[in-house]
Amino acid sequence: MDEKTKTELEAAAFRHLVEHLQERTDVQNIDLMELAGFCRNCLSRWYLEAADERNITLSKDEARRIVYGMPYDEWKAKFQTDRS
Repeated sequence: MDEKTKTELEAAAFRHLVEHLQERTDVQNIDLMELAGFCRNCLSRWYLEAADERNITLSKDEARRIVYGMPYDEWKAKFQTDRS
């Protein structure tokens, strides 16, 4: 497999993962962290780090919006449960 095809497949898998996480609002970040060792915030941070490595200006809020599908504060208000 050539690098271009590999990159395209990886990008498609990433987009599918993000779409899946946006649909599964019932799954809390803490659940993801406990089971998988990463959460939506991790994914948005990795996205931001990838942009930084390529000298692409992207804010933390913009990266989170890409992963959450909406502003982070809006997602928290709609879907985050209080575990206290």
